[in-house]
Amino acid sequence: MSAHGLEVFDKTIQTTDVWLKEIGEDMGGDRQAAYHALSAVLRTVRDRMPMELAAHLGAQLPMLVRGMYYDQWRPAEQPHKERSAAEFLGEVADNLGPMKPVDVEAATRAVFAALARHVTEGQVTKVRDAMPAEVRALWEGIEPR
Repeated sequence: MSAHGLEVFDKTIQTTDVWLKEIGEDMGGDRQAAYHALSAVLRTVRDRMPMELAAHLGAQLPMLVRGMYYDQWRPAEQPHKERSAAEFLGEVADNLGPMKPVDVEAATRAVFAALARHVTEGQVTKVRDAMPAEVRALWEGIEPR
């Protein structure tokens, strides 16, 4: 019997829990910090990709994570043109909102690692390659599954 009445809800909650646990462990934070990091990094990545690529990534995310990803999306305003890693990390920090201090670069890399583990290698490669060179450098050492 399903805990939430629908198996699809149980599966997305279970999958999201795995992602949050991994991100929290990788960034040295708790589940709440991992949740905020996942949401902030995904939205920052999304806003720097062409719309079609952003939609393809969204299709591979668990349903609950997909909701975070599409939250506040304004397709007509993308892709953003900022090129530097500092601008990217600054936007992640802005998207984190008011919470306890977190190492933004570590949080970003933790989310990138979760994507590499749970999204197809081809999609991860396309997402990484769509980023400016300085942002791609943040993926350094993170291998697709």
